[in-house]
Amino acid sequence: MSPDGRSRLVAWDRQLRDVHARLRDSLQIARDAIDDAGDDPASPRLAADLRLFCTGFCAALDGHHRGEDAVMFPELLAADRSLADVVAQLVRDHSVLAQLLGSLQRAVDGGTTGAELHRHLDGIEAVMETHFRYEEKRLLEPLSRLVVDRPSQEVLGPLA
Repeated sequence: MSPDGRSRLVAWDRQLRDVHARLRDSLQIARDAIDDAGDDPASPRLAADLRLFCTGFCAALDGHHRGEDAVMFPELLAADRSLADVVAQLVRDHSVLAQLLGSLQRAVDGGTTGAELHRHLDGIEAVMETHFRYEEKRLLEPLSRLVVDRPSQEVLGPLA
């Protein structure tokens, strides 16, 4: 926390929005990789680009959710028990997203076409966007008051 205590009080809500923006950008990078490689599932470039994407994006999104589940959500609940239903919904979303990321990884490993990979990304994007909007709508204000004396990466994952 800063000496005046205020910068840390405001930073969690800003950092959550910043992490969400980086994850949105990462999803677009994956779409671009698919488009650049064409629709040939045997394309070495498509396979390499998407394996890199899955390693990076999937790890970043999973790390973000782990930080929320392990640190941010318990801290929010300790500060405001009325957020219990919101947090429960967000944890359920994390589970759905983990399943979708696993399906994407299997599709990449299986040499799926670009069109099919786009459908996987469409599903991830739909759930991710709904999740992010709900999270931002319900948690930004409580996060603006949250004081957690932990590194950003522990609270919001590797992109924080």
